[in-house]
Amino acid sequence: MRRTVDVPLRGTIGHRATVWAKWLRSRREPSTVLALALSLLAGCHHDMQDQPRYEPLEHSALFADGRSSRPLVPGTIPRGHLEVDQAYFAGREDGSLVDKLPVELTPALLERGQERYNIYCSPCHARTGDGNGMIVQRGYRRPPSYHTDRLRGMPVGHFFDVITRGFGMMPSYARQVPVEDRWAIVAYIRALQWSQYAVVDELSDADRGELPKEGQP
Repeated sequence: MRRTVDVPLRGTIGHRATVWAKWLRSRREPSTVLALALSLLAGCHHDMQDQPRYEPLEHSALFADGRSSRPLVPGTIPRGHLEVDQAYFAGREDGSLVDKLPVELTPALLERGQERYNIYCSPCHARTGDGNGMIVQRGYRRPPSYHTDRLRGMPVGHFFDVITRGFGMMPSYARQVPVEDRWAIVAYIRALQWSQYAVVDELSDADRGELPKEGQP
């Protein structure tokens, strides 16, 4: 009569495989042990792409609203996005547009602003800021020149706000241009405006010496 044995079924698959292997080794049948071990290990294989999960916007019977994608808890702010400095992140302070740069004005900031301006702004506003950029020359509506009295008198927060939210025909550039680069562009716009409307008395003696004399071209 063939002898039988009860093998415990409790525990993990790996545990049951170990119990079976020990029992089969006791019967001195190595080929059977190997075949059984391989079959049990194959049953442990589970591809990550087959794991139980919800697809985006998939229906769920678990939640009362039937949605698998859960809304954020009210008041949740992603880490690193608290943005408490409204002058820096919104260009406003106490609801009013800021009139001073909330960052330090340095040569590096102006160089960065010039680079970003030439990439994102000059196609419409031109490199001189007069609004006659290349796509304007090809039929796009011309934006106002930065060198008008109205825009020279605008606070710096206005230019930041326009870059962030868009204005008229201009779309928002908030996705393309991060906050620090927006302020760099604003600083460079101010430099452009000053370059075309500098007050002589504000120039250094060396700069005034390079100006053409009265009556000279």
